[in-house]
Amino acid sequence: MQIKCVLIDDEPLALEVLKKYINKIPALVVAHSFDDAIAGKEYIENNAIDLLFIDINMPDIKGTDLVRSLRNKPMVIFTTAYKNYAIDGFELDAIDYLVKPIEFSRFEKAAQKAGDVFQYKRIGSIEAGHLFVRADYQLIKINVSDIEYIESVEDYIKIHLATARPVMTLMTMKAVLEKLPSSQFARIHRSYIIPLAKIRSVVNRKITLTSVELPIGNSYYDLVRSWIK
Repeated sequence: MQIKCVLIDDEPLALEVLKKYINKIPALVVAHSFDDAIAGKEYIENNAIDLLFIDINMPDIKGTDLVRSLRNKPMVIFTTAYKNYAIDGFELDAIDYLVKPIEFSRFEKAAQKAGDVFQYKRIGSIEAGHLFVRADYQLIKINVSDIEYIESVEDYIKIHLATARPVMTLMTMKAVLEKLPSSQFARIHRSYIIPLAKIRSVVNRKITLTSVELPIGNSYYDLVRSWIK
């Protein structure tokens, strides 16, 4: 199954380079290209698109503002001559950020990332005991059995692992809990999700796991008590 792409850039030469590169990658296909950002936005809003390649500095609207305004966002790869917009791309959860002039080898890496995310969306989050999350412009594969606990940190979650450094990803607690096996994980606090197999003790309103002691939230206390009756 091919990934349908839209290209938006006010420079015709930049569009031609992207088309040439896309034609070299069988997994990608150009659905449409635009040198008019507003027309491109209208097309995306009315058609099923998988991946958007978009410049940032354009006369009608900045690429970052256009992406923010989309109701249904496709995957996004920013293409720009300026490095100082990288943080904006990160905040918008872009797949990658390509700085012009773009070498094909660098474009190919970005396309591979998009392909990984595309497959992830199609197959779901849990497969053979693994959880896939997005962090630092890539998909991170996490063994579910390695999860010590999951912590909410503002708009992010922090997945604490037994065998590696914690992984931070932009996701809600509700969303990650839905991706985990319900028989193996539970929420004990508005800020914590734990693996049930790693509970060592429950004393008053605290749970001791293999490596940490965590509080039990008031609204979760009855649920936790029901496990040990």
